[in-house]
Amino acid sequence: MRLRPPLPAPASLLRHRDFRLVFTANLVSGFGSQVSLVALPLTAILAFDASPFQVGLLAACGTVAVLLVGLPAGPWVHRMRRRRVMIVGDLGRAAALASIPLAWWAGALTMVQLYAVALVHGVLSVFFDVAAQSYLPYVIGRDRLVEGNARLGLVDSLARTAGPSLGGVVISLLTAPVAIVLDTVSYLCSAAAAAAVATREPAPPGSAEKKKLRTEIAEGLRWLWRHPMLRPAVLSSASSNFFGTVSWVMLIAMVGQVLRLPAWMIGLVYSAGGVGGLIGALAAGRVIARVGLGRALWLVLALTTPCQLLVPLVGRGWLFWPALVSQLGIWASIGIRNVAQLSFRQQATPDALLTRINATARFLVWGTLPLGGLAAGLLGEYLGVRTTLWIAAAGLSLTWLPPFLSPLRTLRALPPTPAQEAVAVP
Repeated sequence: MRLRPPLPAPASLLRHRDFRLVFTANLVSGFGSQVSLVALPLTAILAFDASPFQVGLLAACGTVAVLLVGLPAGPWVHRMRRRRVMIVGDLGRAAALASIPLAWWAGALTMVQLYAVALVHGVLSVFFDVAAQSYLPYVIGRDRLVEGNARLGLVDSLARTAGPSLGGVVISLLTAPVAIVLDTVSYLCSAAAAAAVATREPAPPGSAEKKKLRTEIAEGLRWLWRHPMLRPAVLSSASSNFFGTVSWVMLIAMVGQVLRLPAWMIGLVYSAGGVGGLIGALAAGRVIARVGLGRALWLVLALTTPCQLLVPLVGRGWLFWPALVSQLGIWASIGIRNVAQLSFRQQATPDALLTRINATARFLVWGTLPLGGLAAGLLGEYLGVRTTLWIAAAGLSLTWLPPFLSPLRTLRALPPTPAQEAVAVP
């Protein structure tokens, strides 16, 4: 059984049939998800006149899944076919979202159902993402991971940039509950694309090889934490997500509530992250090839994060624009760093540990998002919005230090493929 189709080194990945299917699935479902990102809270507001607390709770239900199942997702996915997990995840998310317009048309929709759908959608997304990240090396080979992750990062940035605007147009034409039908269809298309991928991975371990869930989780945590290069890379991402969330939440509060700038300016702030991420995804391959994989994990952040110190100076008139430009630069560097970090993690991890390490890294990196939101609310309430922006800017400007103070400082090339390497703690 072949693990991946043969791929000549010079060929573009978009000419690789299986990668093209993966690319298409991510593109379709990514745009659909952005529609629901807008449609779910609007459904709560329009159908139930939801309070800010209820809207916030709905958002929390969608992000808390990484804290609930982020760690066990790795061992569970390791015991199953990753491609099958992706298909089931897509079909499950489609079914969960389809229940909203059906209940709305039947006059039975409730806030409890919206909370439940957001939670189920979040849990299935965790499993899908862990499986997809662990499946990609089989589809394209470890030597093409930088290019593959850069192209998938481009898809994500495109969806984040244009998706909310598309969602707003669709909702204005069809109403929020009906717009969710589009996301349901997108997940069905994504499932069909994943089912059409010809690449097959090795069979999951037999029952004799399976260990207790707690043991497998502990192995993944120990292996990642003791790895001299993966640990600083993950710490850098986790800290930038934490302080980035604090900055993002407070910047929106500053522009919308304190300065009371026009709605189109608030829209520019929302778009800045997506545009910056798009620039980073487009530049990632060339930047990594020029400076090296290890140095890309810290150098781009060291050059751009000091610009974050312009954000607390945001104000009316011309003081709005330097803060906005700095946001573009920060998110572009984070886009490059994300491609480099994911490619390095996929390359440096043995196959036997890949799902667990991806799940563990996702738990540590994405688990800081709700913590950052909570910290932003508390600090903003007691210290003020602008002071909190200064704290976030100072924290972000130091997130490049963990990889800089590690062997990643001078690393240029990917390490040898460890697919058959013994699973041992470094």
